[in-house]
Amino acid sequence: MASVLVVEDDQFVRSALIRHLTDASHTVRSVGTALEALREVAHLRFDVVILDLGLPDLDGSEALKMLRGITDVPVIIATARDDETEIVRLLNAGADDYLTKPFSVEHLSARIAAVLRRSRAAADTPPSSVLRVGGLTVDPLRRQAELDGARLDLTRREFDLLAFLAGRPGVVVPRRELLAEVWQQSYGDDQTIDVHLSWLRRKLGETAARPRYLHTLRGVGVKLEPPGPGEAEPVR
Repeated sequence: MASVLVVEDDQFVRSALIRHLTDASHTVRSVGTALEALREVAHLRFDVVILDLGLPDLDGSEALKMLRGITDVPVIIATARDDETEIVRLLNAGADDYLTKPFSVEHLSARIAAVLRRSRAAADTPPSSVLRVGGLTVDPLRRQAELDGARLDLTRREFDLLAFLAGRPGVVVPRRELLAEVWQQSYGDDQTIDVHLSWLRRKLGETAARPRYLHTLRGVGVKLEPPGPGEAEPVR
């Protein structure tokens, strides 16, 4: 089972989450503020963090950015905010998943299980050879990527997506396959893929309108291939 940190200031919600997660045999610690959460993560190892956004001392989105500065622990956002722009911003800031309140305990359990499968699969991945696609180099073992010799600063999910596509250069990968293999989900919102592709494109120095490596085939899928002769230079 997993070690879970619940960051929630509403005592009723907090108690319910603790009870449910404990009943599911998880080890649970809980705090009610962002600063307490940062202290916990800095000193203890967790498998997943459930993070509320409406915290009394610091907005949860700011807490997420600070968490990402010290750890790559999977973070599931629990929020009453259902604005699409806000959700996109959270995914861009490094959230692994999100749930809109109110949600059922079964839904939470499914999301936790999916996040744990992804993180454990990444940890159990055997060493593999360095992948090269044009000027792009991806090292799955060291989890490092370079473009034309320059190191790319990628989040864990951005790297997973890039490595998966780099292992299949020139192949159009259906979105359903990306969800299953990269996100370990049999279903999901295409918006999640679009957000991560957008961020990845930005770091590769390209845009959807001026692609170099990442090409989207509407209604089909995504492929990664080296730039052809005369392709646009990177956007800096």
